[in-house]
Amino acid sequence: MNPTIFQPDEQLTIQAHQRIPYCAAINLQIGTDSLNKRLYSLPFARQNIGNIFLPALHGGLIGGFLQSCISLYLMEQQNLQESAQIIDYSTDYLLSGKPVDSYAQCEIMHAGKRISHVTATMWQTQSDKPIAFARAHLQMPAIAN
Repeated sequence: MNPTIFQPDEQLTIQAHQRIPYCAAINLQIGTDSLNKRLYSLPFARQNIGNIFLPALHGGLIGGFLQSCISLYLMEQQNLQESAQIIDYSTDYLLSGKPVDSYAQCEIMHAGKRISHVTATMWQTQSDKPIAFARAHLQMPAIAN
């Protein structure tokens, strides 16, 4: 696959930074790819290195980035005013995260009134070579009558 083309959306990024302060701390960016699908970006920053000898991104940073992407994606796709609560979350670490920009896309596997299931895939140079995969079950916020 070709390298990822990321087209940032400054307004969505600012909203994400306001809703989830961790997004601002890691400089998570929101935008679209060349097919106009939602895409999340984690620009490389030296402080994100966990293993200085490889060097490789910190595993907690990868997990936190994917968890944030899942929350933001569900909020956007389901038009939620507040975040859904995570019931269960897991990350599969597939490859070391190199010191380069990273990207993620999410997919809603099930969106119910009470429970939703969302996945996220993270890659760096090629979308067909993921470095991490996450899945989450989330409890949807109560809707006021």
